[in-house]
Amino acid sequence: MSPMPAWMHSVSAMALCAVAACSRADSPTGTPPTPRTPSPAAAVPAPVAVRPRELSAVAEAGKLLFFDKALSASGRVACSTCHDPGHAYGPPNDLAVQLAGAQGASPGLRAVPSLRYKEFTPGYADLLDNSDGVSPPGPGGGFTWDGRADSLAEQARIPLLSPFEMANATPAEVVARLRSSGSAAAFVRAFGAGALADPDAAFANLLLALQSFQIEDPSFHPYASKYDRHLFHQPGGEFTPAEERGFQVFVDVKTANCSGCHYAHASQDDGAPPQLTDFSFEAIGVPRNPKIPANRDRSAADLGLCGPLRDDHARFAEFCGLFKTPTLRNVAIRRAFFHNGVIHSLDQAIRFYNTRDTRPELWYPTVGGRARPRPDPGFPRYGLVTTQYVGGTVQKFDDLPAAYRKNLDPQLPLDGRAAGSEPPMTEQQVEDLICFLRTLTDEDQLAAQPASAACRG
Repeated sequence: MSPMPAWMHSVSAMALCAVAACSRADSPTGTPPTPRTPSPAAAVPAPVAVRPRELSAVAEAGKLLFFDKALSASGRVACSTCHDPGHAYGPPNDLAVQLAGAQGASPGLRAVPSLRYKEFTPGYADLLDNSDGVSPPGPGGGFTWDGRADSLAEQARIPLLSPFEMANATPAEVVARLRSSGSAAAFVRAFGAGALADPDAAFANLLLALQSFQIEDPSFHPYASKYDRHLFHQPGGEFTPAEERGFQVFVDVKTANCSGCHYAHASQDDGAPPQLTDFSFEAIGVPRNPKIPANRDRSAADLGLCGPLRDDHARFAEFCGLFKTPTLRNVAIRRAFFHNGVIHSLDQAIRFYNTRDTRPELWYPTVGGRARPRPDPGFPRYGLVTTQYVGGTVQKFDDLPAAYRKNLDPQLPLDGRAAGSEPPMTEQQVEDLICFLRTLTDEDQLAAQPASAACRG
């Protein structure tokens, strides 16, 4: 068994913290912290190549449970169904929401995120210290798009009991299915002969086992991208000119400003390798997705921290419309973007950020206009709306009620500049940025990433 890298000791410590559902709710609530210069990436021990290593008995049980479809009401859904290891523990398709439930055909409400790189996620706090050590505390941390789980164990509880996921009515029902499943023997080996006698204790241990698998198994946090090799000056980590230009766009506060939310340095707090997220919550006005069945009800609104899947912040208007900032690791192989999966390629996602304000007609529906039979030659075709209209009113921010639009993040590139003005990024900068983001793909996922001649120069 290979020695554990230094940063993995932090992972193990975090696992113990997560079992107790610890969080950073005691973050300072006064003045913002004194700005600190980000520590250089070299200050963090270099990651080692991912090698199989022996899992604890609890994690071995969790591994079987993760792939066990017998735990679902339909008998056709496991954790791995939506969190496929072959797709960086994300969905294996481009559906905006996945289908599951008691009959295997119930649509979810939100896009499925990847389960990779969750081991350093803090518990949710209304005032969480920002990873950059400069930005003031704000809503952050937690698991899922609305942060309502404070640990991987709590997160695992959600799909097991969700009516549109694994569709168990109670924890006791989950344990009853476990008793007759192929995972039962490993579960008893891990937790003892009477492990299945008490349904409440067994369910708690089931969640612990799933968490332990995700913490211990290196496939959930391989840190095996070109960017990781680049940070530690390892062979194969040399950036091409396009990738280097793209990284400069990524960190430039006057253009893409991606690092404002997708922090690309080692953590100021625990020395964790770059997570490519600051765990914060933001409102960016993503267009409504008509392909989500729940959106057929025009009065329905997914407000993230405000509900409908959590209700403890519903009366605080300043939280409405805010969703968790995901990691950008493996972003180039994703096929459904943002909380509602309305966008289906990295190129389109970047162009949304760049032209949401300058060309809103490309992203939001137009009401009252006249559609041109054939768009002008210069009309962009990369948006969600490919029909060109004459006149009418663009329904900007059509999925965020007007009362909550004051919560929109005003930072570049979404700075609310006038329609028709120049976007923050040039065409070349957009292309270069995509080249850099491709360096965040782990080695085991490169086969899913199409080659790009543009990124070689």
